Amino acid sequence: MGYEIVKEIVFLKDRARAILYHHERIDGKGYPSGIKGDEIPLFAKILAAADAYDAMTTDRPYRPALTQKEAIKELRVHADKQFDRRISSVIIEIIKEESLT
Repeated sequence: MGYEIVKEIVFLKDRARAILYHHERIDGKGYPSGIKGDEIPLFAKILAAADAYDAMTTDRPYRPALTQKEAIKELRVHADKQFDRRISSVIIEIIKEESLT
């Protein structure tokens, strides 16, 4: 749905693909297209990892939020499967730096 909205906004058209593909996985087991690795746009990889971290650290009706440490562990465990390892590493660095300030 987000893709359908954003693709019509002229100045966001280049970001529409990232929204469309942010549920793709590095191992090809994602959706909507089942693309993998370098077929996934860079911004979609960034969005996927950031979105997952946000989801993990937010309370849900079916589970409490993970701690920062637990969520970082999940990003590491799923690197090269769900997430691009390079992106996960950078996001983990940013999270750690932000928690120090």
